[in-house]
Amino acid sequence: MDLLERKRPTPSLGGLGKRARKRVLSGAIGVNPRRRDDIRGAKIVLVDDVLTSGATSDACVRSLKRAGAAQVVIACFSRVLDEARDLV
Repeated sequence: MDLLERKRPTPSLGGLGKRARKRVLSGAIGVNPRRRDDIRGAKIVLVDDVLTSGATSDACVRSLKRAGAAQVVIACFSRVLDEARDLV
């Protein structure tokens, strides 16, 4: 579904820390105006392939909650732990 949209281009987040990722994504992801009515009161499952810092998922959840989503749950296939990032 197209509930969310990228409001502006962003650079690759690879190699950026959590704060930098959050800064890059600030205001970059928003709700598709045509889907606002679909979001209000909805329970939404947000699917993410790899959850690294959580900055992208946080930006998406924040936009969905602001638009009135009752609940947003994140389902991810893989999670990169802080300890693993230190090894790279």
